[in-house]
Amino acid sequence: MDHFGEAVAARYDDGEGPEFVPGTIARTVDFLYAASGGGAALEFGVGTGRIALPLAGRGVPVRGIDLSRAMTDRLRAKPGGAEVPVTVGDFAQTVVPGTYALVYLVFNTLMNLPTQEAQLACFRNAARHLAPGGRFVVEVMVPELRGLPHGRNTVVFGTGPEGWAYTEYDTVTQRADCHYLRVTPDGRGSHRTVPFRYVWPAELDLMARLAGLRARERWGGWGHEPFTETSRAHVSVWQKPVGTEERVAPGSPTSA
Repeated sequence: MDHFGEAVAARYDDGEGPEFVPGTIARTVDFLYAASGGGAALEFGVGTGRIALPLAGRGVPVRGIDLSRAMTDRLRAKPGGAEVPVTVGDFAQTVVPGTYALVYLVFNTLMNLPTQEAQLACFRNAARHLAPGGRFVVEVMVPELRGLPHGRNTVVFGTGPEGWAYTEYDTVTQRADCHYLRVTPDGRGSHRTVPFRYVWPAELDLMARLAGLRARERWGGWGHEPFTETSRAHVSVWQKPVGTEERVAPGSPTSA
């Protein structure tokens, strides 16, 4: 299901979170540019091109996959957007032409895949698209379970006069439903729920191994901050071995 339709896409680029700050975007692009080694890159969940467009502006050939037509329509309408080929489809399954020096997922997009099976399929799809020696880079939060008092399952992460946002956790299934409540100036309200599946760093490393990738590095942020027990997110890098056949699950992914 596409949870990023027209209503969300229309205001997505107006976001005020740290991921939209020019300095954060610059650090992200610097990191990915170095990881690509100047080779071609494939973004899973390319969205409106927040990262793809400045990365392409650095001379990296970028291609994208995204489930939302509304988001990718906005990418294509931006300056340089027509030069970034986009395939509409599920990035855990969709196959596009070519091999890439870099495949990447930013800002918790991996958690939009709501099951462990889908997340593992994403790693296998990344490995499928990587050239030998290529890297898979993922930015994702560390689960916020420390914010849950015993017996509670909700963490509020946004409050204001225009609405509220909170996450409802199921610690048995690792499902996390993010609820967004908005209030318009005329007093009307709306409620949107987006399902996620939170995932631990060690679990990601195991998924990578099952996909034939090797752990290379992990940082607390795009500026190469150390990853520690207090880090709230991480940027992890896995690499496809050189001279070793990839190990992927049998099956025929669909192209969109």
